[in-house]
Order: sequence, then C-alpha cells, then structure tokens
Amino acid sequence: MIETPIIIYVLLGLAVVILLFTTFNLLRKNEKAEDIIVSQREFIEKFQESIEFTQKKLDQIDQKGTFKSDDEIGWFFNEVKKLQNAISQFKIDL
Repeated sequence: MIETPIIIYVLLGLAVVILLFTTFNLLRKNEKAEDIIVSQREFIEKFQESIEFTQKKLDQIDQKGTFKSDDEIGWFFNEVKKLQNAISQFKIDL
C-alpha cells in the first residue's frame, strides 16, 4: 500500500508542473499583448505627427489666401480645412 506522504508529494509535484505551464503560457500571451500595444502606440504617434504637419501646412496655405480667389478651389479648400479640424480633434497627449 502506498503511503500517504508519497501521494501528497506526487500531487504537489503535479500541481507545481501545472502551475509552471500555466504561468509560462500567460507570460507569453502577456508579452504578445505588450508588443501589440507598443506597435499601436508607435502608429498613434506617427499619425499624430502627420496630423500636426498637415495642420501646419494648411495654416500656412490659409495665411496666404491663395485658394479664396476661385469658387470651386475655395470650396474644396474649405472642405479640406473642415476635415483637418475634425481629424485634429483626435490628437492626444502622449
């Protein structure tokens, strides 16, 4: 007959192996999630830089008043400015 301490040792050893496997699996998933977060943050930073650059260029063009002379071009430029203002609302402080 198997003694009680041996059964306890086997069960504890099995529990340790299971816990090690689950911990390692969760660690891998967490590292993948962190990599995704880093890449998304880099994308957001690049997109924000693009928004700021576009806003500066539109402001420079708007100061010259070049596109206000022609009706169709002026209308299109005003629509582009509206789109830029809508996109600029998505800027965040990182």
